[in-house]
Amino acid sequence: MIRVLVADDQALVRSGFIAILAHADDLEITGEAANGAEALTLAATTHPDVVLMDVRMPVMDGLEATRRITADPDLATTRIIILTTFDLDEYVHEALRAGASGFLLKDTLPADLLQAVRVVAAGEALLAPKITRRLIEEFANLPDPSVPAAVLDQLTERENEVLVHVAKGMSNSEIAGELFVSEATIKTHISRLLMKLDARDRAQLVMIAYETGVALPGVS
Repeated sequence: MIRVLVADDQALVRSGFIAILAHADDLEITGEAANGAEALTLAATTHPDVVLMDVRMPVMDGLEATRRITADPDLATTRIIILTTFDLDEYVHEALRAGASGFLLKDTLPADLLQAVRVVAAGEALLAPKITRRLIEEFANLPDPSVPAAVLDQLTERENEVLVHVAKGMSNSEIAGELFVSEATIKTHISRLLMKLDARDRAQLVMIAYETGVALPGVS
């Protein structure tokens, strides 16, 4: 059972998401929050697997709540999906730096919302197609990468290859097919990448790949 917390300051939006999630047999709602402070408190007490987090909320915004949740060792397995109304919310790249595992537009179809929660709960990154290109451009143009070049030097040639494919949004099975290795081998490489680059999950690997120039926008 995947445990989900919903945080949005609009009661109608919260109710809509909860109604969709409640119909899935494999999902359980742990609570709903009207601001980031409530989300933080509920996350600490209910330990959800996934938090659907709006960015712009009163008292404490979703960015700060995301930062605090991902920094809490007791919530190391909690993943956060940022909800945004716009193709690229002004806070989205900061939320990814803070540890968010993915992004969804609020006009996402119900089936896609359910799939998104399952994908993130399974440890995959989630970048909505409408946002991905602009996110990549944001990170590629940032002058101050969060990972020093010396750390990248520790990566093997194959790990660099896998990192590039992760940055393209490819799944483990897709990368395995591309590199003619087993999916288990790819999982091992990704585990090593997460450890070496001190990344929380695949979403942060995508960020690191573009910030450091390992992957480049428009290069397939």
